[in-house]
Amino acid sequence: MYEIGEHGMGIFGGPREPFSFNMNAEIFIFGISGPIATALAVGYVRYLLKKETRTRQELETLNAQLEDIVAERTAALEARNRELAQVNAELQQLDQLKSDFVSLVSHELRAPLTVINGGVEVALQEADLPPRVQHALQTILGETNHLTHVVQTILDISRLEAGKLQVTCGPVAVRPLLENAIKGTLGASNRPLVWDVDSNLPPLWADEVYTEEVVRNLLRNADKYAPPGTPIHISAHQQRDTIQIAVTDHGPGIPQAELPHIFTRFHRAHTGENAPTGWGLGLYFSRKLTEAQNGSIQVETPVWQDAHAPGTRVTVTLPADITPEA
Repeated sequence: MYEIGEHGMGIFGGPREPFSFNMNAEIFIFGISGPIATALAVGYVRYLLKKETRTRQELETLNAQLEDIVAERTAALEARNRELAQVNAELQQLDQLKSDFVSLVSHELRAPLTVINGGVEVALQEADLPPRVQHALQTILGETNHLTHVVQTILDISRLEAGKLQVTCGPVAVRPLLENAIKGTLGASNRPLVWDVDSNLPPLWADEVYTEEVVRNLLRNADKYAPPGTPIHISAHQQRDTIQIAVTDHGPGIPQAELPHIFTRFHRAHTGENAPTGWGLGLYFSRKLTEAQNGSIQVETPVWQDAHAPGTRVTVTLPADITPEA
């Protein structure tokens, strides 16, 4: 109406203007298009509101479903954890029972073995023993000494696992320790030895008795698996504030698949009728004793470029007793 009055009748104070395209366009824009645009905008806003409401409802439904799923899975996981905890407790109890049984049997065996050893040693002092009897007694003494060592190892392992094994560290001379270990294991054999020990090595900071036992275990394994007549290499070198003692043989080596299990209790890399006898405790006990002295132990194989005798090297790393200069 404003546009008609303005253009057609001049009633708003201005001169009367003839109708024109501009007037028609303004009438269309303001009189028709405006309400349509408003209606479209309102409709679109309503559409967005409905869509937002529907989306929110769907999200609420989805959240509720997810909460139900999470609650269900959490309950199942808690039930599974309880089952695993119960199984773990039962396994720990069985392991403790086994350890107690082994310890009890070992204690019961140690006393009669000591009596047998003493009796055989007394019998061997007789001067008029026939050679066959003397040989038999020496065989008995060797086997009882071996069994005594196994029993003592089992007892030490039980005490170590129970935290009752006393490890007393102090300065330990390397060369005398190695010589004593060799004398106690290879003294009666004709096994050639190759020495590679640094001069002027500082002492170890370790328990002398248990460190010598570790070296003895390594020497026994090397002597057990290496062919007769092949040398055993013994080395000791300083690496910063540690000393590395290594025993290397010319034996069959260790299969790569067995390396991750080589320090497992009662595990043996070589089995079968022709395999050397053993209990699978030497390397396990050696690792435990070494770690109790803040050291480490590693196995390397192959060592030599020989398909039939690739060899094995076991290296023990222990702290050196390095006293700062005044």
